[in-house]
Amino acid sequence: MRKSLQIGGAFVGLIVGAGFASGQEIMQFFTSFGLVGIVGALLATFAFSFLGMTLAQLGSQLQTTSHKGVIYYMGGRYIGLALDFLITFFLFGVAVVMFAGSGATFQQMFGIPTAIGSIIMVVLTIATLLLNVKNIINVIAILTPYLMAVIFIILIYSLFTMDLSLSEANQIAKEQASASSNWFVSALLYVSYNLAAGAAMLIVMGGTVKDRKVAGMGGILGGIMLGFLIILINVTMFVKIDIVAGVDMPTLALAKQIHPFIGILMAVALLGMMYNTAVGMFYAFTVRFIAPDHQMFKPAVVLVGTAGFVASFIGFTNLVSKVYATMGYLGFVLILVIIFAWLRKDRKGLAN
Repeated sequence: MRKSLQIGGAFVGLIVGAGFASGQEIMQFFTSFGLVGIVGALLATFAFSFLGMTLAQLGSQLQTTSHKGVIYYMGGRYIGLALDFLITFFLFGVAVVMFAGSGATFQQMFGIPTAIGSIIMVVLTIATLLLNVKNIINVIAILTPYLMAVIFIILIYSLFTMDLSLSEANQIAKEQASASSNWFVSALLYVSYNLAAGAAMLIVMGGTVKDRKVAGMGGILGGIMLGFLIILINVTMFVKIDIVAGVDMPTLALAKQIHPFIGILMAVALLGMMYNTAVGMFYAFTVRFIAPDHQMFKPAVVLVGTAGFVASFIGFTNLVSKVYATMGYLGFVLILVIIFAWLRKDRKGLAN
């Protein structure tokens, strides 16, 4: 159970980037639909749990150290090749966005120059990647309960200081910009968008466990914790929609309203989530090309980390932001491939 919780916590840490923890993604994909957004959050919880379980089990069954084997196993030569290429590209791109985002957060919260903030994140990421994969999973998993605790504090405060009626909150919420015109499609798009980035590392995490049931339970627990966080943040912003409407970082705004110290705790949580995502994405990117026990792995980590830092200053983040929408569609293809692989379980020994 302990190993399953570690995998689940690390799964959450990978998916919960700055956009998630800040509340901005939850606002667009769930809160903007009003009360029915909670139903969307429940749908996302189920989808994350099922898909997380299947990917972790596949990683465990194939005992892989890279997403490559599982992707080709599920998609075959041609679909597997396309998914492999796109996932690998997005792994690097998302990590670069985290470097740029951390620089901006350090500057906004603590007055540290953007370049210095990015360098701090790059150094931390490289240093973590020089550990072995089991230690990396532990590091990523540690921050998940911390984030949940901070969000829970903000939720309790928000519920007790709510000034709006449910109907008023529902009306204001529906006036906010939405990621999609339909709550059902929006929930699925959110899962697919995140899975496109998180699938690779989840497969690798599953590969560290020989017991497929333990790996699968880790995926399920991760999905449940993700859903719990989505619901917490969604409800928190819904009851305080008059305050967070139009704000870039809603959870940070609510945290500051409680007390400046809570604001600092939330800023640390945001930086922690960026760190988690950067570590997971860069690790999965590097092991796609070089096995973690190869003598060239550590030099490659330093090289890739340095390249990511440089990319964060030459407009690469703009390129990535333009193709982020593509991640949602890539994710839909990936979801279909995962479901197909699960349906083939009787032939391939993926019982359960």
